[in-house]
Amino acid sequence: MTAPGPAVLDLGDLAGPVLIFGGPYSNRHATEALRAEAHRLGIPPERCLCTGDVAAYCAEPMETTDLIRDWGCHVVMGNCEESLAAGAADCGCGFEDGSACDLLSRQWFDHASACLDGPRRSWMGSRPRRIRFRLAGRAFAAIHGGAAEISRFIFASTPEAEKRAEADRVQADVVLAGHCGLPFTQVLADGRGWLNAGVIGMPANDGTTDVWYALLVPEGGGVRLTHHRLAYDHAGAAAAMRAAGLAEGYARALETGLWPSLDVLPAPEKAATGRVLAPAPTLI
Repeated sequence: MTAPGPAVLDLGDLAGPVLIFGGPYSNRHATEALRAEAHRLGIPPERCLCTGDVAAYCAEPMETTDLIRDWGCHVVMGNCEESLAAGAADCGCGFEDGSACDLLSRQWFDHASACLDGPRRSWMGSRPRRIRFRLAGRAFAAIHGGAAEISRFIFASTPEAEKRAEADRVQADVVLAGHCGLPFTQVLADGRGWLNAGVIGMPANDGTTDVWYALLVPEGGGVRLTHHRLAYDHAGAAAAMRAAGLAEGYARALETGLWPSLDVLPAPEKAATGRVLAPAPTLI
């Protein structure tokens, strides 16, 4: 069994590009594509960081977990890791009872729970809840949802004051967050930054089948934050979901780029459904 990890993992000073990604979501095909992309970019595992939720919506939680572990990248504990490690009854997202997200999550969570054995759950439970590092003089902190609430949804439209309060809690110049599934970067009024790399396990509800990752690149005394699309074998991932007997909604989402439910989205994010994303580079 894997020993419990630290609540906060400090990686110290990093040099060179850092690759950030979220939510593999049991999508083996996308995880394989991202590993290949990191290799193409020449970014070693110790400079690759996942913001959590390795096992979730898709068909292959065991295979995806093994790919991430074998890769050796850093992984923040997400609510799915927390729930699966604890043997909980649900994913811990706090979906409203009877909502589409709630009904769909019951099936994929049960599937993931049935597929994962004790050692893999133990590994999930040993992930740190926060990862810190410095790059080009900037302090970064990676979390899953919120600093105190692992399943907190923080979107681009979430009030800036709430993001500043989260940055205060983790004492970071830039917060690297996950959970909401949509990529965005925001420079706060005080000059600090918030970056959500998006996820690789599901498209970003923008009507394309691509998934997303981000790069942090030292540049001109600061750090350039960039978002990148990743094409992968989405048809193979959808076929695997159907073969596993999972709900059609998320398999169809892999093929259409549109989510089966918008229950968790605030009004501005709902209004952007089907609008092709093109996040601009940001220098912090």
